[in-house]
Amino acid sequence: MEAEELELAGKHIVLGLSGGIACYKAAELCRALIKAGATVQVVMTEAAEQFITAVTLQALSGRPVYTSQWDRRESNNMPHINLTREADAIVVAPCSADFIARLLHGSADDLLSLMCLARPMVKVPLLLAPAMNREMFAHPATQRNFAQLAADGATVLGVGSGFQACGETGDGRMLEPEQLLEDIVAFFTPKVLAGQRVLITAGPTYEAIDPVRGITNLSSGKMGFAIARAAREAGADVTLVAGPVSLPTPRGVARIDVKSAKNMLDVVTEEVQQASVFVATAAVADWRPATPSAQKIKKDGSGRAPQLEFTENVDILAAVAQSAAAQLGTLFCVGFAAESHDLLENTQAKRLRKKVPLLVGNIGPDTFGQDHNALLLIDGQGALQLRRASKLSLARRLVQEIATRRRATGVLHSQA
Repeated sequence: MEAEELELAGKHIVLGLSGGIACYKAAELCRALIKAGATVQVVMTEAAEQFITAVTLQALSGRPVYTSQWDRRESNNMPHINLTREADAIVVAPCSADFIARLLHGSADDLLSLMCLARPMVKVPLLLAPAMNREMFAHPATQRNFAQLAADGATVLGVGSGFQACGETGDGRMLEPEQLLEDIVAFFTPKVLAGQRVLITAGPTYEAIDPVRGITNLSSGKMGFAIARAAREAGADVTLVAGPVSLPTPRGVARIDVKSAKNMLDVVTEEVQQASVFVATAAVADWRPATPSAQKIKKDGSGRAPQLEFTENVDILAAVAQSAAAQLGTLFCVGFAAESHDLLENTQAKRLRKKVPLLVGNIGPDTFGQDHNALLLIDGQGALQLRRASKLSLARRLVQEIATRRRATGVLHSQA
C-alpha cells in the first residue's frame, strides 16, 4: 500500500485565537492540523486566555504560545513581524465579532491583530472562522464587516448552525475542527477544475421487490463521496447524486438522494445538462423486478420461492456518453467498473462498449465498504495503475488525471 499523503505537509500555520467559548474547539483544530502534517504556531489574545490556557495549546502544538507583542523571547521585540514571515497562512479560529470589527478598521492593539495587519498579504493569506451569538452574526454591521474583509482579500469561512452556549439556537457557531480542516486543505489545493461543474453518482441503487424487500449491492458510496470532496477541493462546483447510503455530505457539495436506478437516471438526465464533467461511480443495478408487488409477498408453505420477472435498467453511463454534449466534447465522461476478475480485459472491453474516454476499474469484493482501494485507469492511450491507498488519496489523484486528460484533448472549457 502506498504511504498516505499528509494533506498539509510542509505548511506552517499561525493559529490565532480571539475571545470566545469556541476556543475549546481550537485545541482540537490545532491537533488536526498537526496530524495533517502542518507545523502550528499559536497566538492568543488576552480575551482568548479567559477561555483556554496557553499551556494546553503549547502541549498540542509543541511550540511556545505567544500572547503579547512585548514578548521578550524575540531578540528584536518584533514577534508581529517574525512570526508571519515564515507562515503559509494565518487562521483565526475562533474569530469573534469584536476581532472582525478590529480587523476591518486595521486596529492593531494586540499581537494577533498586529500580525494580521503586518503580514505580507500576497504571501500570507488570512482565513477567518467566525464564532458568535446568532444575533451578533446576523447583525447588519457584522455582515458588512464580512463583506469588506472578503473584498480586502481575507477568506471568511462559513459558520455552523445549532445550539449555542448562550442557550439560543441559530447560525454563528464556529465550524467543527474537522470541517475547518477540510476547508483549509481545500484552500491550499490547486484549482485544476476551477469553473467546472462536476456531476458525480455514488453508492448502490435499490430495486423494490415488494414494500419491504429489494435488490441492492454492497457499494458503500465511499469512493464517489471522496471524488466529490476532491473535485470541490480542486475548485469545481460539485453535485453528488447518492444512492441509499448514510455517509455525511462533503463540505461545499450539493447532494441529491435517490433510491432506484430509475430515480438516478431521471436526476442525472436533468443535472447533466449543466455539467462539464460526469463521473459515474454508482453501482447501478442492471435489472429490476418487472412488476413489484404492492404488498409484502408471503410464504405459501410450498417451499418454492416466488417467480420474479426482471427487466433491464437503462445504462446511465452509456446513455450520458452518447448524449450530444459528450459527442461534441463539452462533457467529459468518466465511468467506473467494479469487476470480480480479469480487471484489465473487462475494463478495456467496457470502455469501448460504453464509448467513454476514461474508465476506472477496480475489484469490487476488495473495496466495497472499505476505506482503501486500488484503481486501474483505462483510456485510448493505455492503462495506468494506481496502487492501493485511501479512497480520498486516490480521488485526488483521479481528479488530477481528469483535468490533465481534458486539457490534453482541448476539452477543458469553463462552464461558469
